[in-house]
Amino acid sequence: MSNFPTSYSLLPTPYSLLPKKEKFIVTAAQMRQIEERIFIAGMPVAALMEKVAGLVTRKILKLLNPNISQIGVLVGPGHNGADALVIARELYFQGYEIIVYCPINKLKELTNAHAKYLQSLGVDFIENISLLKNCDLLIDGLFGFGLEREVSGDLAEAINQINSWQKQIFSIDLPSGIHTDTGAVLGTAICATHTFCLGLWKQAFLQDQALEYIGTSELIDFDIPLADITAILGEFPTIERITKTSAMENLPLPLSPVTYKYKNGNLLLIAGSHSYTGAAILTGLAARATGVGMLSIAVPESIKPILNSHLPEALIIGCPETETGAIKQLPKDIDLSKFEAIACGPGLTIEPTSIIEKVLSVNYPLVLDADALNICGNLANNSLVSQRQAPTIITPHLGEFKRLFPHLANQLNNRILAAQKSAENSNLVVVLKGAKTIIANSQKISINPESTPALARGGSGDILTGLVGGLLAITSTKIPPLEAVKTAVWWHAQAAILAAKERTELGVDAFTLTQYLIPAIEKIRTETGNQ
Repeated sequence: MSNFPTSYSLLPTPYSLLPKKEKFIVTAAQMRQIEERIFIAGMPVAALMEKVAGLVTRKILKLLNPNISQIGVLVGPGHNGADALVIARELYFQGYEIIVYCPINKLKELTNAHAKYLQSLGVDFIENISLLKNCDLLIDGLFGFGLEREVSGDLAEAINQINSWQKQIFSIDLPSGIHTDTGAVLGTAICATHTFCLGLWKQAFLQDQALEYIGTSELIDFDIPLADITAILGEFPTIERITKTSAMENLPLPLSPVTYKYKNGNLLLIAGSHSYTGAAILTGLAARATGVGMLSIAVPESIKPILNSHLPEALIIGCPETETGAIKQLPKDIDLSKFEAIACGPGLTIEPTSIIEKVLSVNYPLVLDADALNICGNLANNSLVSQRQAPTIITPHLGEFKRLFPHLANQLNNRILAAQKSAENSNLVVVLKGAKTIIANSQKISINPESTPALARGGSGDILTGLVGGLLAITSTKIPPLEAVKTAVWWHAQAAILAAKERTELGVDAFTLTQYLIPAIEKIRTETGNQ
């Protein structure tokens, strides 16, 4: 009887047809557990190292500028250093001049063996970092995943010197000095231009504070059996990356041939003021792009004509207003129970406190953004929010998050964990906006891996609110709110990426972004053959 793990029993389908691994995210501890299963099953460490290094080498060769001739390789004592040495060997046989910087004398057995072989080939090993200054490219293999201690002393000085050269640097698995889980800089860290993440995505790749060090990145899939991954993470992991496939699944397409407007969602937006008319317009344009069947927008009476001119198909509800042009109250005859979802906040100002209290009492999905969040204040002490039975979706940026959850402000060095804690024991869906936007409820976290700095413009958040509201209204009886929200976040980013590509990042103002919402989806549906 075999002692091998059950994960190596015969697969029911060809390996190439198994689900892709892009959605999985691991901590350092989880990656160690997964690798341990592979090695216990009989995969030799040396064989896996050769496979991984071969895959990375091929990627490097595709990325190399043809004028590059001299390559510096940074080697640490562990298996990340051994990976770097195998890559160095393969590049040496491709005709490149290799110089190895190996500042630590005590190496692991396998790393030491690869170092000896390279030395036997005549490759130079150095301990003076300045001798790499003339290299055309550096490959960073000092530390892989799992580093916990701060980089200090001579090695820290060497890393700082390397960064000052502003050379092209390829990091293996993670830039040396980056914490695998939090993305924190441990004293100092390599500023890579490109990082090859090995096997499975590490949490650091989805933590904003690591992004300037990671540069561009790609996953090197070295065929970890799916059964080993799910044995540690579960088939439906608690934390996952949003993928194109999972996001597209929740778009309300294709439409049923017998649908009609009352079956396609009824959304109420409460937005805008005399000073912030544009916020209501942008939110409405985004909601319209979702295809929601019925769209109503409550605004101050004085700006109703402006909204009508931009959104003639929407029902614009004029509301009594304050002396400063904010909504004073909703019309007495409005029936909030007829809407499948309500989105509230963009451009409201902080005057309409009674309106927020009123919508919080409605037993339907509710989106709170911008001024609605400012009115709510500390959510830990807000009983109207905590006692809601229907889902409450909040979309704070970092500053708003600190005000809403002051008890978590000192934990934002790990945004994933902070978002998770903010949604614990509640019916909240928290959308913590950032370079890698995090969507969390009490059971699950989804993280959007792709975005663009083009979204760092006023009004971008209003568009996200409209998308979230529209998709919630359409899908309220079909999919969990978290699924609709993650699709909205992904769609928002994809539209910005397309707009930035065609207009440059500087050319993507919020109104322009609304014009790319439909083209982004059309482009992706064409690429995937999903017409």
